[in-house]
Amino acid sequence: MTRRTDPLTAEVVDLIGTVVSRYHQEYESAAAGHQLTGAQARVLALLNVRPMPMRQIAQRLKCEPSNVTGIIDRLEAHGLAERRADPGDRRVKLAAATPAGHDTAERLRDSLDFAREPLAALSAEERAVLRDLLKRMLGEDPAAGPTQEF
Repeated sequence: MTRRTDPLTAEVVDLIGTVVSRYHQEYESAAAGHQLTGAQARVLALLNVRPMPMRQIAQRLKCEPSNVTGIIDRLEAHGLAERRADPGDRRVKLAAATPAGHDTAERLRDSLDFAREPLAALSAEERAVLRDLLKRMLGEDPAAGPTQEF
């Protein structure tokens, strides 16, 4: 038996889908402006926060570790990422953004405009409520620090 979604929930789901679609379109376009694929830009955004084991990157992107290896190879070729030994376990390799990678990740994030104007139309209190609601939807603690995604 299929449960029927109430009309308000259906409308919210549709609106979230539209926001996600617009975000991905702009993200892909912005990435291309930096000679990156969307996947490369997403990995670079993760590495801009902190170095990560490639297995953890694969988990975050919900892809195979072998895909991450290829993405890191290409980011290394562009001078945007490097592999390092994990100081806690030298058997583990961490992917890390280089200074050029950090700069590119910041410029990429700053070039994403699609939500900037609509969000600016909301008061600081409204933006905080929206942030907290989104965190709750994602199962995160609204009182926790900033969430870093792509």
